[in-house]
Amino acid sequence: MPVAPVALVIHGGAGPLRGGDYGREVVHMRGLIEAGRDRLNAGASALTVVVATVAALEASGLYVAGRGASPNLGGGYELDASLMCGATRRAGAVAALTGFKSPITAALAVMERTPHVLLAGAGAAAFALAEGLEAIEGDPDGWFTPIWRGVARPEDLATGTVGCVALDQGGALAAGTSTGGVFGKRPGRVGDSPIPGAGVWADGRVAVSCTGAGEMFIRAAVAAQIAFRLRFGGQGLEAAAIGALEDVAALGGEGGLIALSASGEVVMPYNSAGMKRAALYPDGRIVSEVF
Repeated sequence: MPVAPVALVIHGGAGPLRGGDYGREVVHMRGLIEAGRDRLNAGASALTVVVATVAALEASGLYVAGRGASPNLGGGYELDASLMCGATRRAGAVAALTGFKSPITAALAVMERTPHVLLAGAGAAAFALAEGLEAIEGDPDGWFTPIWRGVARPEDLATGTVGCVALDQGGALAAGTSTGGVFGKRPGRVGDSPIPGAGVWADGRVAVSCTGAGEMFIRAAVAAQIAFRLRFGGQGLEAAAIGALEDVAALGGEGGLIALSASGEVVMPYNSAGMKRAALYPDGRIVSEVF
């Protein structure tokens, strides 16, 4: 039986600094796209590839997520992530997670091993410990490698949320998002990344992962808004994505998103200076760029 073409899209955060050198990120993202392509072509599910790709983005230390996360005002590292399976609309998420290396892996565990969608704070950490997820040993400051180190004015560093959406050979979609949050956030602050409907969404029609001003993306319900524009508004994917970002802009926010339809259409709009992004199109073409 013939198999459908696969597609894969990732982002490493909206709002990169003009004049910055993002050569490492461009190469890294392209490598992840190629690895994900090979997994999808070998029959891996969209959900499996999304988790593996986001975990690799977290582990790289090149983005404000996972190992590259920055501390909050209290000096702690609180990480957020969410995951959604389009075929079942099951979701898992963690917020303000401390002490563990891979928030997206914890989000998967919430999805697969609990009846819940979102665990937060101490409860999320206790769950991750009980599930044997990989903990950060020793002083967290020695493990994290925040990408703002060496930046003249860290407050100028834009958000660096990471995300991935995938379409597998069976036509199933999945989406994942992970972040360390904005620089200098208050302890306990949670943005859109771990909230299905705001920072992530996947159903039978579309998969979305967002990056940017989290509070505005929550208020606009961006990820779900795109899905509902498609389902109830009859819009095409590009118009739906641009319209949702216009809603963010109307609230005073900026950012971007990646979205992938069940037919393999890819859109990667942003209203910030740029967005680290890469994509595998159904025809096999690969792009990896920032501006």
